[in-house]
Amino acid sequence: MAPPRHTRFLYDLVAPFYPISSRLFHAHAHQKTLEMLNIRNGSSVLEVAMGSGEMFQRLVRANPAGQTVGVDFSANMAAQSQARTRVKNKGVDAHCPCTDARQLPFRDNSFDALVCCYLFELLSEPHMLEAMDEMCRVLRPGGRLGLTLVAQNASSFNLLYKFCTTVAPAFWGRQVSSAMPDLLRSRDFEIETATKVRQLYFHSLILIAKKLS
Repeated sequence: MAPPRHTRFLYDLVAPFYPISSRLFHAHAHQKTLEMLNIRNGSSVLEVAMGSGEMFQRLVRANPAGQTVGVDFSANMAAQSQARTRVKNKGVDAHCPCTDARQLPFRDNSFDALVCCYLFELLSEPHMLEAMDEMCRVLRPGGRLGLTLVAQNASSFNLLYKFCTTVAPAFWGRQVSSAMPDLLRSRDFEIETATKVRQLYFHSLILIAKKLS
């Protein structure tokens, strides 16, 4: 795994161009995650690792009467998302601080729903556990988590993704989707739905889970 500082540097660098990648490969998964999560307007919603904010904008539009918060490890990504929100969604309660997923600056049980897209691929195993513990801590009992991952799917896609991770590990990380159901259950989440989505040749897995306690 690439050190966190390398990942932050790379994502700071690509922030102006990242929306292109998101629209090409992630947009269908973002929309499907939002549909499956079925957020109630007026909720308190958190997105962890929001990137340049494509999913975050969908969440804000779905929750105009509530509070929507998005965080990212990259200061440039967070600033870009905040600027876009101020232009496109004036008057809403929406904020985009820069922070580490392993140290979320929120009280216990603060959010009704939590979304995380394509983060765990970039984390080492110990950091995956820390991030999941933090997400579990800030999500209230009965709250729902929408988790979008790079799917371990067709063998040809897996080989291509493995090649990409060798070339640019700080950007692509590694595939971890097969490990996530057990990790969720170990943190007292009940998986409600698991769905695969394909956009162009990019495969995603969407997990919707409820926090039981």
